[in-house]
Amino acid sequence: MRLDSIAFGLAAALAVLASAIAQEPAQERPARTLTFGVYSFKKPTEVVRDFAVATDALAAALTKDTGAAVALQLRVFKTYDECLTRFVAGDIDIVRFGPASYVLAQQRQPKVQLLAAEQEDGKKRCKGVIVVRKNSPIRSLADLKGHSFAFGDENSTIGRYLSQQQLVDAGIHADDLSSFRYLDRHDKVFKAVEVGDFDAGAVHIGTFEDLNDKGQLREIARFDNVGKPWVARAGLDSKLVTALRKTLLGMTDQATLKALKCEGFLPTADEDFELVRKGMKRAELFVREQPKPAK
Repeated sequence: MRLDSIAFGLAAALAVLASAIAQEPAQERPARTLTFGVYSFKKPTEVVRDFAVATDALAAALTKDTGAAVALQLRVFKTYDECLTRFVAGDIDIVRFGPASYVLAQQRQPKVQLLAAEQEDGKKRCKGVIVVRKNSPIRSLADLKGHSFAFGDENSTIGRYLSQQQLVDAGIHADDLSSFRYLDRHDKVFKAVEVGDFDAGAVHIGTFEDLNDKGQLREIARFDNVGKPWVARAGLDSKLVTALRKTLLGMTDQATLKALKCEGFLPTADEDFELVRKGMKRAELFVREQPKPAK
């Protein structure tokens, strides 16, 4: 059995346990249980570990701020698309999304509610990088012609949309590459480039810094992304949304912030995501239309 399957099975088991706890007799349950969704952008066991810390801290802060007991039930989804679909359908109360997933969710359900955005270096910005092996002859994006490329999930902001924007801006399209593939997660992209399955790939700078402990990969391009938004579903009670927003913006618990690998939260609005919308639009040009055969 593959380790990824075992890891995801453990994450699913933990989710079932959390669900069972949520079904205890009413007098033993918190006054309000909210569902919190996140997709597996890295190993599911790591997502469960890190976000259990975050959801516990958020629930405690909400309980304090609202004066009523609140619990958060963590739900980890295997794919970006499953998390997105369930959130838009109203099955999840709160999500931590990538920027592109928020844009897609807002397109499908305009009444989703932004809560806050994670900050890095005091800004609502983070970085993506395009990487190659340390000894690779590839020195620039233009050098990628004729080489293979590993992307992340098909809905990933850095792993797909903004990296494809970078390639298009450099004159590189799908048919200029020897091959390309979507590998779901940033850690998988890093490993695929490291072992030589692909010549280059796109990852979050945090993944690059965490895994590149021996300097085995080298970046050839760096680009901006928007900080990850936390979003409430359409129709969630406005008083609760206000409390959630206040709690996130006031979050100073260092264990939580360390688990999330961010410095805190900043206010955010829909217009902050124009950078991503433009990148997604530009990425549509990555796969060039084939000329129609003459009649």
